[in-house]
Amino acid sequence: MTLLNKLLHNYDITLDKAGVSGTRLAQRLDSLSKIGPTPEGGSFRLGLSLEEKQAKELVKTWMKEAGLEVTEDGAGNVFGKLEGKNSSLPSIWTGSHVDSVPNGGHFDGPLGVLAALEVIEAWKETGFQPNRNVEVVIFTDEEGSRFYSGLMGSRAVTGEIEYNVQFERVDSEGTTFSQALEAYGSNKDQFKKAKRNMEEVELFVEVHIEQGKQLEKANMPVGIVTGIAGPYVMEVHFSGVAGHAGNTPMNDRTDALVTASEFICKVETLPAQISSTAVATVGKLFVKPNGVNVIPGQVELFVDIRDIDEENRDKLVDLVHQAAYEIATNRGVEAKIVEHLRIPPVPIRQELQEKLKSVLESYGIEPTYIPSGAGHDAMILGNKVPVAMIFARSKDGISHNPKEWTTLNDCVYSVHVLKDFIEEISD
Repeated sequence: MTLLNKLLHNYDITLDKAGVSGTRLAQRLDSLSKIGPTPEGGSFRLGLSLEEKQAKELVKTWMKEAGLEVTEDGAGNVFGKLEGKNSSLPSIWTGSHVDSVPNGGHFDGPLGVLAALEVIEAWKETGFQPNRNVEVVIFTDEEGSRFYSGLMGSRAVTGEIEYNVQFERVDSEGTTFSQALEAYGSNKDQFKKAKRNMEEVELFVEVHIEQGKQLEKANMPVGIVTGIAGPYVMEVHFSGVAGHAGNTPMNDRTDALVTASEFICKVETLPAQISSTAVATVGKLFVKPNGVNVIPGQVELFVDIRDIDEENRDKLVDLVHQAAYEIATNRGVEAKIVEHLRIPPVPIRQELQEKLKSVLESYGIEPTYIPSGAGHDAMILGNKVPVAMIFARSKDGISHNPKEWTTLNDCVYSVHVLKDFIEEISD
């Protein structure tokens, strides 16, 4: 069964109202899914790749057909502007991204872009004009899978980027970011010009799949994001002594891997000491010399720490640091910590949550409030302008996977909520 047929199966046609078309949305999700397909039925559209560019070009065509003024900056970010009644007012931005992780799903990113575009299509059909300009945005390379540095497009727009560091990043094929930029049709000078005056933006609102199970458990199609957790990433080195696995007694070892293992188990227990929204994950680990009959002498691992409250997040960081040094000292192993990333969490203003609550209740949807543990472009823009996020229900909480699924009913509900929210905010 094609994605289109699967989406339209059991679709509630009564959701087609106020100019919103579920069929059109489904057709566009299906069309994007055919760009960069994988054998497993997923998507493969890395940042600054030909596939990402093809997806943007297709959406640009739809934007122009909808009557939007379309531009693209030196970072590859696409903007489709609908002029409002009072174009001197700061604009409302809404959108997401169309790049994917390797063998990703078909909703993470594209739903946010196409939901925003569907709002424009609905206004076109009903003759509605917002009070202020509305810009549909496609940000480049949100996932960061190619150059190991995500949210690139939104960071370029806000100027929250170290240009020299970014330009020298290298992908798995040995291509630098600067080289990829030129192959894409831009260059370093044009990239720097992507920075926008954020005083001209009133608000950014993003629709995204939840990538979790809270809406599914609540049996609700959409929910309200309360804040976006700020990630902190540290690299921890444990240095012990490599030795022969047969000739070194158990009581005379300085095993870096056993030390790392104790640390990993300790990390799992720490978030609960801080808050209900704090998380910590060890997801990448290297063992040296990595031999079957060799006591590990070196271990390098990465810890990802997040919370929607910055003070709590940083308290957790301190606890993890302390655990690394204490466990290493107790085992006679040397520990060294390198900080790789520290981004502030972004709280969503209470008044924006209240407006979304009112919209949800108008559709008979009981508001479900969800903190976002994942990073989004809204997190970067949230350091400059107010942001809001709407989550759509994810089946089984699966994401970054070909099995990623959000029903068309839930997708269309997200469009209606976004549309009504922007109409209220734009006044």
